[in-house]
Amino acid sequence: MKSLNEQLEIIKRGVVEIITEEELISKLKEDRPLKIKAGFDPTAPDLHLGHTVLLNKLRQFQELGHEVIFLIGDFTARIGDPSGRLSTRPPLSSGDIADNVKTYQDQVFKILDSKKTIIRYNSEWLEKLGADGIIKLAGHYTIARMLERDDFSQRFKDHEPLSIHEFLYPLLQGWDSVALKADVELGGTDQKFNLLMGRQFQKEEGQKPQVIMMLPLLEGTDGVRKMSKSYGNAIAIQDSPQEIFGKIMSISDELMGRYYELLSFRDPLTIDRTLHPKKIKADLGKELVARFYSEAEALQAERQFDEVFKAHHLPETIEELKIKKSKESVPLVDLLIQAGLTQSKGEGRRLIEQGGVRINQQKVADTTLTLAQEGEYILQVGKRKFKRVLFH
Repeated sequence: MKSLNEQLEIIKRGVVEIITEEELISKLKEDRPLKIKAGFDPTAPDLHLGHTVLLNKLRQFQELGHEVIFLIGDFTARIGDPSGRLSTRPPLSSGDIADNVKTYQDQVFKILDSKKTIIRYNSEWLEKLGADGIIKLAGHYTIARMLERDDFSQRFKDHEPLSIHEFLYPLLQGWDSVALKADVELGGTDQKFNLLMGRQFQKEEGQKPQVIMMLPLLEGTDGVRKMSKSYGNAIAIQDSPQEIFGKIMSISDELMGRYYELLSFRDPLTIDRTLHPKKIKADLGKELVARFYSEAEALQAERQFDEVFKAHHLPETIEELKIKKSKESVPLVDLLIQAGLTQSKGEGRRLIEQGGVRINQQKVADTTLTLAQEGEYILQVGKRKFKRVLFH
């Protein structure tokens, strides 16, 4: 069992703010497993490295002997967290939410210990509130207090749509803490208003208020905006080993220290800062691929990166797509979608115009290009996506 000071050193690493540290110390001195809560709304099927900042901290709490509650916000996802948003989130159907939830457990257990993790869904208690309960919750806060939030007040000033149902989100998140009797809740720095709501509701319900711990928002691969799939700057847990490694290698040298602090499990003192930045990136890339896949696949991802980027060779192995041939030619933009290299014709045309598409290692410039359905083609999109298409 680690001492109080040792626990605090681990817990505080990478944390921006704790409210309050004195309360955290007091809870730790009770010498019991604390209930550590973090909520994730299944608004998309993929968790990315930005989410793992919280997951890594949860894992640290597990290793210190505390009780981790991974809360899936299947009810609150119907609203969508408005924190940091400049516009109202589009509503998700119950089917979309259910599909996204299916993928979450497999992903989180690449980091969390499944035997020490409690999975809960906030529909368990929020659906039971009913209209009467939600009206009572809404009576705890005024519109003026809600507009103290920077994101809400900015949208109001800018005459941007601000829906009444968005005001319910922080109230429902706060009630989650009451239902779970949370001792500690983790969240990003953009979550402060919601996290404080939990403290207030717990006090009103006669519970000891939870300690809130805010962690920084991880910048995406563009180095500017927070990591988000909607910004196209995310590294997903379910990306291929080659994609994860390659995207880590693409981030700026200036951002590496922050990525190590928030994503690596290594002791910062063991990192040799005198190494070339590419070597430092490669080490982190291998650590992350090994965490989500295996050591062997991490080494393979590094070898493939070296082959493609340093020697300009094709990867050793390229996934194949076999298509029954016909006499008609096929538009390249359609073939890119069929090969899973792009999501739409518009995206394909845009990538071709930007010089990001190659056929048999030759850059393509014609967005209307069609290909005969015979033989084989090696399609490449960007620097890391390859597919061998065989017509038979």
